[in-house]
Amino acid sequence: MRNREKQVENFKPNIKEADPASPLADRMRPQTLEQLAGQEHITKKGELLQRAIENDNLFSIILWGPPGCGKTTIATIIANETKANFIHISAVLSSVKDVREIIKDAEKNRELHKKKTILFVDEIHRFNKAQQDAFLHHVENGVITLVGATTENPSFEVIPALVSRCRVLSLKALNKKSITTILKGALKDQERGLGYRNLRLSDKAFEHISDISQGDARVALSNLEIITTHFKDKSSIEIKDVEESLQKKAIMYDKAGEEHFNLISALHKSLRGSDPDAAIYWLARMLKGGEDPIYILRRMVRFATEDIGIADPGALSVALNAMESFRFLGHPEGDEAIFQAAIYLATAPKSNAVYMAARKVREEIKKTGYLPVPFHIRNAPTGLMKDMGYGKGYKYSHDFKKAYVPQDYLPDDISNKRFYSPTDRGYENIVKKRLEGWLKIKNR
Repeated sequence: MRNREKQVENFKPNIKEADPASPLADRMRPQTLEQLAGQEHITKKGELLQRAIENDNLFSIILWGPPGCGKTTIATIIANETKANFIHISAVLSSVKDVREIIKDAEKNRELHKKKTILFVDEIHRFNKAQQDAFLHHVENGVITLVGATTENPSFEVIPALVSRCRVLSLKALNKKSITTILKGALKDQERGLGYRNLRLSDKAFEHISDISQGDARVALSNLEIITTHFKDKSSIEIKDVEESLQKKAIMYDKAGEEHFNLISALHKSLRGSDPDAAIYWLARMLKGGEDPIYILRRMVRFATEDIGIADPGALSVALNAMESFRFLGHPEGDEAIFQAAIYLATAPKSNAVYMAARKVREEIKKTGYLPVPFHIRNAPTGLMKDMGYGKGYKYSHDFKKAYVPQDYLPDDISNKRFYSPTDRGYENIVKKRLEGWLKIKNR
């Protein structure tokens, strides 16, 4: 225990002196918050986190963001800037017993040496409820300052009691500009990077590495290291060299430009046109080009209501389940759920009747305003309201045959309006016949 205690107490990852044998991504880890690209919303001077680190007065935080965005880097910077004991554990490898031993050591250090303990828990979402519960009291009474890192939404993966005791700092996936800045910095850095090589990369080469790294700085630097190792005798690297070494072709696709809108339009129209082959072709083009899968899935959820609706009520569930599956699995396993949803939506019966009904009813409200609720369907919780006629004459559907009784539910001025006109396609045909039957009863 004494040896472990000594190791924990002396833990300070020396980021000033990088091991030349270590991977480029480790050597290029930022040494200060100012050097951390893409997270200026929480790292720039004057922000809460920067002031807390500068004053050595850190509060418990949860760093939430995608892989390679800087969560571990921030923890490493904290470790080097703080006077507190800094302990780093992984939720994948640690147990409740480990946490209790750390808490015990932290209590001893606070009592005997007046020294604070900062506990960095990587992948904190991997701890189960009981393991997360073990932190609660000790975070609250200040025995430890917790720094948790997670790629998952803390609202769902961290117990509410622990979230309420921490400040959640949301980190962003690095954009192309930030990734390119990191790559260029590594290429020029003489001490920790590849500056000694005097290499030149074309703008297209930088852009391609940024695209395929999908916002992950660690992946981008690893790719750069692979490329420069593969072409160690070259002084200039072009996009074809990047493609050759990484075996990934550049796709002409600008996520912010016209091609983005052209491709999502092609996907939407292929789904609407019931062509599953075209749908998955355009889907694959977008994914290969680096489009955000969640954006595609949001459009597919929208399609399920706008172009299918009640013709196949299950379409919405399929689209939502695909989104949840992708969030759970990520790339590349989760991609298959998106393809499955695309094929289902393309081959489902189509109807825009729900979409058109919503448009008609919004237009009606805009035209006629806020018409009063008919008295017979008003709520009557008090005697006064009953005396005023609230709820009078209301017929309870379940008291009648087949749970249907003719009565008006729309305001008097528009009681004969019809907004929803179902088609005879898919399940909507059943709904159409059902409504026609009720209308006949009502018209008697």
